[in-house]
Amino acid sequence: MNKALTLLTASTALALAACAPLTPAPDAPVPPAGTSAWLALGTEPFWALEITPARINYRPAEGRPVIVANPGARPSLNGERYVTRQISVDITHSPCNDGMSDRRYADTVMVEVNGRTLRGCGGPVLPPASLDRTNWRIVSINGRDMVGDRPATLRFANGTVSGTAGCNQISGNFLSDGNRLTVSQAVSTRMACDGPVMLQESALLALFRQSMSIRFAADGRMILSAGESNAVLERVI
Repeated sequence: MNKALTLLTASTALALAACAPLTPAPDAPVPPAGTSAWLALGTEPFWALEITPARINYRPAEGRPVIVANPGARPSLNGERYVTRQISVDITHSPCNDGMSDRRYADTVMVEVNGRTLRGCGGPVLPPASLDRTNWRIVSINGRDMVGDRPATLRFANGTVSGTAGCNQISGNFLSDGNRLTVSQAVSTRMACDGPVMLQESALLALFRQSMSIRFAADGRMILSAGESNAVLERVI
């Protein structure tokens, strides 16, 4: 999965740098909020696809990429279809699992290119059906990026949450209905760390003492909020 995501990021940058501007298509897909493109990937074999208002950019793990002007979307059954001489893309708005993890996407994708039919997933990352048995990396707390040498992580499993904000080990019980998260009986070890790391740990524990709302961004990040406090977490597979 990580290989596919790395391929997607690197190939997009290289392709856009190499191509001259193209005229935007009138029916290009609407990308998720906060992004400039609709993205998809496949895992067997690895491939990456980007659709912008101007172009369709397909990058295989091996072989030559295909970069063409976006012809505009044709309506299809519960989705869209993009047809060019070099590549065709069928997007169905139906949840999709990438086959290598439990990460889910909003769209099911079929790509026809170079005489091959490839299947994959695309669009926004969907939230997990349950927090149970999920792992997360803490990206920021109260708008401040995490600091320190140790990764800040949380794991939810069997009614307990455990992890660290970069210093002490933290654990407690949790309840979640998908919209709210409550942590009870939270405890931590008592090791001293650098001041900034201790501050972010205290901020996380303060957040855990409140009933938190759960919201998911289009990129799959989970946002926990309570009053003026919040934490942004990124799913780890």
